[in-house]
Order: sequence, then structure tokens, then C-alpha cells
Amino acid sequence: MVDPRSVGIRWTIGDVSDAGFEALRLSLWGAWKLFGPRAAYAVCVNAITPAEARARTGAVPPGVEWRASTRDQLPAPLDVCIDAGMAEGAGWKLAPPRLFPDRWELSLDNDVILWELPAAIRSWLESADPDATLMAEDVRACFGRFAERCGDQPRNAGIRGFPPGFDLAAALRAVLDEAAGPISSEVDEQGLQTAALARGGTMHVVTLDDVTICSPFPPHLSGPGRCGVHFVGLNARRLPWSYEGRPATHHLREHWRRLRGLVYQRVGLPLTEAA
Repeated sequence: MVDPRSVGIRWTIGDVSDAGFEALRLSLWGAWKLFGPRAAYAVCVNAITPAEARARTGAVPPGVEWRASTRDQLPAPLDVCIDAGMAEGAGWKLAPPRLFPDRWELSLDNDVILWELPAAIRSWLESADPDATLMAEDVRACFGRFAERCGDQPRNAGIRGFPPGFDLAAALRAVLDEAAGPISSEVDEQGLQTAALARGGTMHVVTLDDVTICSPFPPHLSGPGRCGVHFVGLNARRLPWSYEGRPATHHLREHWRRLRGLVYQRVGLPLTEAA
């Protein structure tokens, strides 16, 4: 596998739920135990200060950099078309588009937790294709207004990877040049990224068997995968809908409490008392 000194891992987080910050702590430790102290680690923070995000996350591995994200870090074509809500917050993943342009850059949502290296990430890092990219498999295709440019294979932007030198801003610009219009939702942002990464070389795909798209709501999967888990919806403080007669967030919190002990065990951390 590529030398960890050539790997940079980034996360994005805003003013999310307490469980979302707990997941970030687990995600940081999981990545650090996979790549060790020679990789670079950074958390990009929006809506709150990096200091507040650092405090709410708790004990993290050494060497993690906490950076403020601002809208002016978006590439110009995207800044023009993305709405004031930053595509339901998902647009912050692109502020800036690349954080480690000279490294193999792995971008993880804060609620993606790895404890073993998925086969697709290993093959991506070992790829001889200088334009190889990486995404995760999803349970269904959700690409918003970019659906026609993404194909019918479900992809999820919770895990993304770019090789050294890959110009993500240029790839985004090329898609927007062909499909002008507003970006107003998380699925629009996911479709834009899927179309942009498909312009690279071979796309390596982290399978659902390795990292599940996990929540208590079908068609999401109810448990973790072999190598990790993506807790969809965990960041929400509240959701404007109910499921089986109860608020959706109640189901999400119960689901998290049911699985968090197992996740701590697999990451190799002692279980904290916080729920």
C-alpha cells in the first residue's frame, strides 16, 4: 500500500448533534489506527468555531488539525449556483474542494467510522491509474438533478477519494458547464460529486458489505459492515417527520445507543458513559 506519509484524511462537521460529535471522535481514532501518525489529518469546521468543535469532540489522536471552512473557499462556479443553505449543509464538503492536493486524499463524513481497511480503499491506494477515484456504494441511486450524468449504480459521497494532483474543482466546473442550474439539496451535491469523480480514471467503490449505509429506516441497513459503518441521519438534531408513530430522531438515537458499544469495541476504544 502507498506510504501513509502520502495520505491525507479530512472530515467536515458543523453544529451537529452530540451523537454526531461522538461519531467524529470514533471516526478519527478509527482512521488513525489504520494509517498511523505519518498520515495527515484535518477536520474542516463550519457554523461553529474550530475550538468549539474540538471541545465537543473530546479526546482525539495527536496531530489532528482543526480548520475553519468558509463559503469563499468554494470554487467560483459552485459558489454561484449553490443555495444559501449550502445544499442542506452537504456543500461544506467542497470548501475547499481539495485539502491535500499533493497526497492521496480520503474524505470521510464525520459519521463514517472505519476499523478495518476496505478492499476498495486498499486497491485505490495501490492503483497504477494516476486518475483513480473512490466513492462508497449506496442502497439506492440519489443524484438529484445530475441523475442523467451519474448512471444507475448507487453511489454515496460519505466516502470520497482523490489521487495526488486530481483537480476536483476543474471536474466540478466541467459538470456545471454542461448542467447549469441551482444546487439546493444534499442529493444534488451527491450527484454533482459522482458526475465529477466519474470524469477521472477508474472509480473504486467501497461496497455495502464493507461499510454499510446504516439507520433504522429501510432501505438502509440496520447493522455495521465488515470494515465500518456510515450512520446516516445521526447528525440531525431533529427531523420534520415521524416513523411508526414516533419522531424520526427518537429512532435514530435508540439505534445509535444500540450499536455504539459494538462500534467502540471494533475501533478499540473504551466505551464512554455519554449516550
